[in-house]
Amino acid sequence: MFELENFKDNIACITPSGEQVSYGELQALTARIISNLKPYQLVFSMCSNTIGSVAGYISFVNNDDATLMLDSHIERSAFDALYQTYLPRYVWAPKEFASPKGAENIFCEKDYILWEIMSNESPVSDKLSVLLTTSGSTGSPKLVRLSKENLMSNALSIVEYLNITANERPVTGLPMYYSFGLSIINSHVLVGATLLLTPSSYVEREFWQFANDNSFTSFSGVPYTFEIMKKLKLWKIPMPTLRTLTQAGGKLSNELLQFFIEKYEPRGVKFFLMYGQTEATARMSYLDPKYSIIKLGSIGKGIPGGTFSLVDNDGKVIEDANEVGELVYEGANVSLGYAECADDLMKDDENHGCLHTGDLAYRDKDGFYFIIGRKKRFLKLFGNRISLDYVETFLKEKLKECVCVGDDSKLIIYTTDIDYVENDIIDFIVTRTKIVRTVFSVRHINEIPHSESGKILYKKLNID
Repeated sequence: MFELENFKDNIACITPSGEQVSYGELQALTARIISNLKPYQLVFSMCSNTIGSVAGYISFVNNDDATLMLDSHIERSAFDALYQTYLPRYVWAPKEFASPKGAENIFCEKDYILWEIMSNESPVSDKLSVLLTTSGSTGSPKLVRLSKENLMSNALSIVEYLNITANERPVTGLPMYYSFGLSIINSHVLVGATLLLTPSSYVEREFWQFANDNSFTSFSGVPYTFEIMKKLKLWKIPMPTLRTLTQAGGKLSNELLQFFIEKYEPRGVKFFLMYGQTEATARMSYLDPKYSIIKLGSIGKGIPGGTFSLVDNDGKVIEDANEVGELVYEGANVSLGYAECADDLMKDDENHGCLHTGDLAYRDKDGFYFIIGRKKRFLKLFGNRISLDYVETFLKEKLKECVCVGDDSKLIIYTTDIDYVENDIIDFIVTRTKIVRTVFSVRHINEIPHSESGKILYKKLNID
């Protein structure tokens, strides 16, 4: 999949220490790793934004192994649970990662060790290439199964609509084990671009210093990323070479989108708002920047090679504009399905290029799609069906930061604000929803829980 020899003189990776690796050197490194591997084996790849991590990933994909991408800082109990469930033949991990039980050190380079566990045999399908954890389930055995075709088709689509060339220099603000972060690596390595790899966080001065010192051209984040960037006024940092901002991983508020367009458009920076799911490798749609204000709140249209449709509760396709239904996506990037145990790694393609997203949306008369919420994020209060996502959206007129959870007997608003009056907030909700006030309550929380990739961890919020 990755033809590194085509770009052997290009710089592949740069790190904060000043280390630079060309594509030719990266190819030689991957060849050394592959010489220690058997094909069609399961590999646990403990990810970090480093050369060793990227080299390992490319090696496993090119060698037809199946690699599970995991955070190198995963809790050991979560790692052990996955290890016992799937029994990998190899583990590729940083030197400081404790060796798996019964493992032999067979190769070491770029501060990574390749461990082999001879006693583990988990046969994998010849179609299987990458395994990713489902949203918020790093310790859960439920994984998304991706093929090389999934990876390649999505990467090529991204290259096309973002017009990615070998001259690009993305800075890694997202983890490799997250589908959005991995898609950035795939799409840029595919064209011989330069990855700026840093373990620093975008909230640290060192991150932007490194990015600017190496003439970064793009930065990507989830909604939480841009919330923090606004709060910390990171947009004030001079970024003379920045050309592209991309956002996915959840809905960005219209207010934030307008704010960043206002700040960056005069600098010649394009802001691409996108929509995707791990089950579709990474991305399914994008909103062309020229429509960002005209179609405010839209996820845009399908990526090249992908198509959307809407279906009603009976599965019938909705043809009319502005009618709500479940969003269905079709494309070569739709995953093979899920895995929940070692035997599932031999499964064939269960989705056949079609994904029911679980999102409710409508299509306007111009063919642009707008998501209104998750099918599962609905409550039925006194017979009234109400979207938690909808309540969160309109509450942001009154609260700076809030999230909603509940069941069919109550709806709870958690907020980090401290200067609110509960009765005023509930009055506002009642006015909008026409639902009796006794089902609503407001609770203060010091911090809204987020995953490493910026997703809100709703399950950590108490509904009792």
